[in-house]
Order: sequence, then structure tokens, then C-alpha cells
Amino acid sequence: MPQSLPLGHRILTQVLSYCGMAVGACFAAMAIQIFLIPNELIDGGVVGVSLIFARLYSYQYLSLYLVVLNIPFIILAWRYIRRSFVLHMFAAIVFFAFFLKVFEHLPSFAADTLEAIVIGGAMLGAGAGMIIRNGGCTDGTEVLAILINRRRGFTVGQVILFINIFVFGAYGWIFKDWHIALQSLMTYIVAFKAMDIVIAGLEELKSVLIMCSKPEKLSKIITHELGLGLTFIKGKGGYSGEDRDILFIIVERLDLAELKEIVLREDPAAFIAIENLHEVAYGRTARVALKRKARRSFTKGWI
Repeated sequence: MPQSLPLGHRILTQVLSYCGMAVGACFAAMAIQIFLIPNELIDGGVVGVSLIFARLYSYQYLSLYLVVLNIPFIILAWRYIRRSFVLHMFAAIVFFAFFLKVFEHLPSFAADTLEAIVIGGAMLGAGAGMIIRNGGCTDGTEVLAILINRRRGFTVGQVILFINIFVFGAYGWIFKDWHIALQSLMTYIVAFKAMDIVIAGLEELKSVLIMCSKPEKLSKIITHELGLGLTFIKGKGGYSGEDRDILFIIVERLDLAELKEIVLREDPAAFIAIENLHEVAYGRTARVALKRKARRSFTKGWI
């Protein structure tokens, strides 16, 4: 039976995750107070609805609106999703509300609308990305989207997009100004892209499946020339019924072109399937092996 992680390691992991959520909430709150509110811009989801209420009544209660509007979604998450997720979500919302209150009187950044959209959206997305990367969530519409996805089959992205169309549309209709609604939509797009970069990272990994007639020979060439690890997967041809080995490789984007060149050079009839990967997690033993391989590759390049 595999041993569980030591208690000290689990505690440290939790502490670091909460610290990461706090830092992300700080960034997101600063973006809202410095860039979005002075330019009458909003975000999507519950945060956007909270900003609409704050503009209608008082920005002094923005933190309260955020917490109150998220309570129904916290209850849904408690009933239908993991309770550990609820704890992280609640902590992220509390951090976010706290920093919104702390930064309430920060001076606005003297920027034109385009600068506010780009810089504010990037800061907001980076903060939200840090929160999500550490297991938290400040927008209850994501919980609703997950539940609808389970029951109706719509993707999470489709549900969130549908909800946000109503949020931005309501904003333009309530204040009779469609320019700020479109500008808010632009801010949301920038924030979404920045959040994706923080969560997935700039380095794009690819998973590659290779079906060829000479898997043993090809695996040795790939290992020798590129220094890549690979895995053999047992497969069977659907038409021929023949048993064959399939090569599974995780490769960085910069090595992909050379990998394809090697495969097609050795077997012009090979079939290559390539998919994007956002993240690959390694165990301790795998990390040590990768470091050794990297050192060997570096040394080999200078000999």
C-alpha cells in the first residue's frame, strides 16, 4: 500500500495554497479598485453583478454584495461538490472581500480607457488565476456551470459565457450605456486570457501518440537524438486486427517539429496524433530522473 504524505508536508501544502489565494485576491482587488471602478468597468459572473449593485447603491458595500451573492453557490457546492473545495472557495471569497475593503480608498490610476482595460484586465485575470491554481474560486457561477455540465451536458465554458452575456447586457441596459458594457466585455476577455496563462503557463506541452511499423527502433532513435522519455502502449489495429505497440511521448513545443521529422524520416507511413497539454505533474522519483536526464543532455551538448 502506498504511504500517505507526512502530516507536516500536508500542512505546508495547505498553508502555501491559502497564501497563494491571498496573494491572488490582493491582485484582483487592486485591479478592481484602481482600474475597473474608476472607469465604470465590471467583470463577469458574481463579481460583475456585485459591481452593478455597488454602482447602483454604494461602492462602500461591494465586499458585502460579493459575499452575500456567493452564499447560495457555496451551499450548492457544499451539497453537490467536494467539501474541501467549499473550504477553499469560502477562504478565497473572504480574502477577496477583505482586500476589496482594505483597498477601498486607493487612488485610481490615471489612465485612458484602453490602458485601464488592458492593465486592469491583466491584473484581475492574474489574481483570479492564482486563486484558481491554488484550489479556490471567487465566482459562484462556476459552481453553477459545473452542476449544469453534470446534469445537462453543456460545457462549463458555454454556461459561463451564457451567464456573462446576460450580466454585460444587463449592465448596458440598466445604465443606458452600451459602450461601458462592451468595454467591460473587452476587460473580461483580457482577464480570461491572463487567467489562462497563469493557470496553464506560457510553456506549452504536447502529448504525442505515434503508431508506426518499427516502434522499437524508433523509440531508441527518439531517446538517443532528443533525450525524451516515452511509454509503450499496447494497441490493436481496428481494420487489420494486428497487435502493435503505440508510442506515447510528452514533448515541449520547441522539440515537436524535430520529433515529427525523425518519425516520418524513419517511417513515412507512421500516424502521429498530437494534443495540447496544460500541465504535467511529476512524482518525486520522476522529478529526480528528469533532473539527471537534463544534466546528461546539457553535458552531452558541450562534449
